[in-house]
Amino acid sequence: MHLNVLLSSSNNKIPLLHALMSAVKRIDPNGIVTAGDADANVISKYVAHRFWHMPTTTDENIEAIIHAIKEQKITHILPSRDGELVFWARLKPQLASLGIIVIVSEPDVVSSCLDKLVFGSLPYPNIIKTSDTIDAIASEHYVVKERVGSGSTNIGLNLNYDEALQHACTLKTPVFQPYHEGLEISVDAWLSKQHKVKAMCCRVRELVVNGESQITQSLPNCPYETQFIKLLENLRLEGPVVLQAIITHDNQPLVIECNSRFGGASTLGLQAGVDSLFWSLQESIGTDVDSLEVSMATHSIRQIRIPKDLYI
Repeated sequence: MHLNVLLSSSNNKIPLLHALMSAVKRIDPNGIVTAGDADANVISKYVAHRFWHMPTTTDENIEAIIHAIKEQKITHILPSRDGELVFWARLKPQLASLGIIVIVSEPDVVSSCLDKLVFGSLPYPNIIKTSDTIDAIASEHYVVKERVGSGSTNIGLNLNYDEALQHACTLKTPVFQPYHEGLEISVDAWLSKQHKVKAMCCRVRELVVNGESQITQSLPNCPYETQFIKLLENLRLEGPVVLQAIITHDNQPLVIECNSRFGGASTLGLQAGVDSLFWSLQESIGTDVDSLEVSMATHSIRQIRIPKDLYI
């Protein structure tokens, strides 16, 4: 059977779609990528080899989704949206019994990363402490955000005590963190099924629009790799992941959150040498990923994300 990789929640993720198509062709010249989305009018339908207007990833649709996956002869699934990660992670064993691979971490790991209160309460020194009670945070200034959801949505930054409490009243389930000034970075990494980091790349976002990186620059030879690798492996992640961190003015790496999926600007990580999509597919077909070469860029790479016209 040829590779047929489903990119779920494909929407407008064209750089990821192109990267996934390239990874598939490197392994199977006759392999394809199916873009899946619950919205029939998405850009990805014009780029992928196939498009599937799929049901929403909810429990009541499990039977229909599995039936369609089998019917379309899909071999792999790459979830790309936070809101669907737990759904696919829970389906991993059932789909594996059918010979279908889901590229995502285990459900408990995914849940811990999605829940900022749980993640910020993990017993690792590099994670910024998080609480649902402001008085549990020893700080003069605070960050206030939703417990679940995009970290950049409705976030309150550098707030004093009264401002933080006031902002919390505008959120559904607010959590509090101490505010730290410094350089915000992202870390693209790939981990094997044995939860071992094969490679990682640090990058800094130079321009952010609506929560997405528009201009991003890689930081080769990041001096904090040891701390990040230790944390990622302790979290027992697997596949492509992204850490969000801040480097304080006294050069302390503090982790804000972790996304257990391929990130919006993680194609820069691919360019820098973190060949995460290719490695995930190779591992799934039994290749010894330790034997696969890692060639990390030694120079900084700048990624500029721009619109592009397509004519069909």
